[in-house]
Amino acid sequence: MLIDIIPKLPMRNKNATRDFYISRFGFEEIGDYEGYLMVRKENIEIHFFEFNDLNPKENYGQVYIRTKDIEHVYESLIANKIDIHPNGTLSCKPWGQKEFSILDPDSNLLTFGQNI
Repeated sequence: MLIDIIPKLPMRNKNATRDFYISRFGFEEIGDYEGYLMVRKENIEIHFFEFNDLNPKENYGQVYIRTKDIEHVYESLIANKIDIHPNGTLSCKPWGQKEFSILDPDSNLLTFGQNI
């Protein structure tokens, strides 16, 4: 029986990743190991592995996060000075989702969506 999924994304600098997700985004740290970081917010858990040679322009790491209050998530990120992706502004999509996207410091794409 499958019970959960936890994405693992690359990071170049653990301190920069920690600052973005914890200090600015409101996640809590749940694990810190050599070359590995684990964070959680509400029911969302993300793990990061160290990848020092990562070229952010060639990073295709992506996560889709569903929410029940997309406007609140959107406004809270803006209030914390997290940039909304210029090609991923809050909008309704033909597939029945209201979505927006952000990039973390390593260009991992986080898209947030809510059923319309």
